[in-house]
Amino acid sequence: MDFLPSFTTLLAFAAATLLLAATPGPDMTLSISRALAQGKKAALFVVLGTSLGIVVHTMLVAFGVSALITASPTAFLMLKTGGAAYLLWLAVQAIRYGSKLSVNKVEASKGTPLANISSGFWVNLLNPKVIIFFMTFLPQFVSAGDPTVTQKLLFLGFCFIVIGMPVNAAVVFAADGLSSWLQSNKKILRGMDFTFAGVFSAFAAKILLTQAR
Repeated sequence: MDFLPSFTTLLAFAAATLLLAATPGPDMTLSISRALAQGKKAALFVVLGTSLGIVVHTMLVAFGVSALITASPTAFLMLKTGGAAYLLWLAVQAIRYGSKLSVNKVEASKGTPLANISSGFWVNLLNPKVIIFFMTFLPQFVSAGDPTVTQKLLFLGFCFIVIGMPVNAAVVFAADGLSSWLQSNKKILRGMDFTFAGVFSAFAAKILLTQAR
């Protein structure tokens, strides 16, 4: 199975994915809000929807990057370098502005499972930050000369969902206490911000140093 990344690559990817899943963002805000307003079952459908959005992002990146490598390996290396710079920018933003969790407990009527899936799907699919992140994050774990780059990116995208979904589900089940706890414990959020910044700065530095050789 040549498409499987090395153990160290997979370990680094899993650590970054776990950190990302635990960092408050639009998807976490939506799932917690839905859990408080409509119940945990509704929120789990939102989580399913956000995961389906990731499937689409993964497909676009996997086949798009493969086409880019075929057309121009140099352009792919430029994408990776730009991606490293973007990860560094995310690290700086995390320190400057921090994570935000603004939960809205008031919603009108309960939605159907399909409506909740759709909400999660579109909030993920149309979020420009998610689009840019996937375009710059996933390619950092493959090389231009890799003959199985498409399969490897698809595998990593699948891993992203497998690792992230249990975290998102746990957030839903703990929504009642977690939302108020996170909002009242600002030091915890700041600790997550600094951890996020440190990990992604390390990724960016490693990539930029590798590219410079």
